[in-house]
Amino acid sequence: MNTLRTPAEAKAWLIDRGISVKEFAYSHGLDAATTYQILNGRKLGRRGKAHAAAVALGIKRLVSEDE
Repeated sequence: MNTLRTPAEAKAWLIDRGISVKEFAYSHGLDAATTYQILNGRKLGRRGKAHAAAVALGIKRLVSEDE
């Protein structure tokens, strides 16, 4: 994925595909509550589980340690 999504775009992406937030979270090994918080803007995805959720949703890009 080359372009990043906003939380609203990520939420729409899930809806368009008929995927629940809980289903997406569990299929990516994420916490459902944290994933909801990322999509609703309550968490920014700076560290830990929130960062992993933001990357999986395409809201943030994964930066390698080489960069």
